[in-house]
Amino acid sequence: MGVIELFLIGAGLSMDAFAVAVCKGLGMRRVNWRHVLVIALFFGGFQALMPLIGWTVGSLFASSIAAVDHWIAFGLLVFIGGKMLWDAFHESDDSAVACACGRDCASCPKYRTSACERPDASVSQVREALDYRELVMLAVATSIDALAVGVTFAFLGVNIWLAVAVIGVTTFALSFVGVAVGNHFGARFERPATIAGGVVLVFLGVKILIEHLCG
Repeated sequence: MGVIELFLIGAGLSMDAFAVAVCKGLGMRRVNWRHVLVIALFFGGFQALMPLIGWTVGSLFASSIAAVDHWIAFGLLVFIGGKMLWDAFHESDDSAVACACGRDCASCPKYRTSACERPDASVSQVREALDYRELVMLAVATSIDALAVGVTFAFLGVNIWLAVAVIGVTTFALSFVGVAVGNHFGARFERPATIAGGVVLVFLGVKILIEHLCG
């Protein structure tokens, strides 16, 4: 199996990670490139790790993994999506970020425009923290299908190190782009973006479950 085939497999496996990365970008008020890098590393790293685990395990537990992987992905995605929806509808007004000019940056029509009265102050006061536990759950949920691919690699005698490198780099790049794309369309619309992100995650979880049950 060549690099092109591995790239196509990696692109296919990374679609769910890309969609979730877009959701993460939607919730950012501005691009924090360190956070974008961390998110992409999580998704790319887990997408590379899962085939390696599958290849190591081989066919020994293949039937057990195939029987429960869709339920694990479904549970994790619905849980995270539900949490995002809960947070969006129960967000306190106290959580608004006030700029030095006295306005809330998230709802201010001048935010991130040339008309902003205090652009340096507004940017410096926006604080976003990554939830690493949530990132781990999302990374696992979007990469668990790659376990079965790893088992297949073991049967086909694929160079596993080349495979995990191509898959990991492909997912990293698509996730990085996904966060940036999501932020471009979601800045200044945090609450509706969070709702949209939660709905998308729940939909992905249901989609994965239906595909496995009907497949």
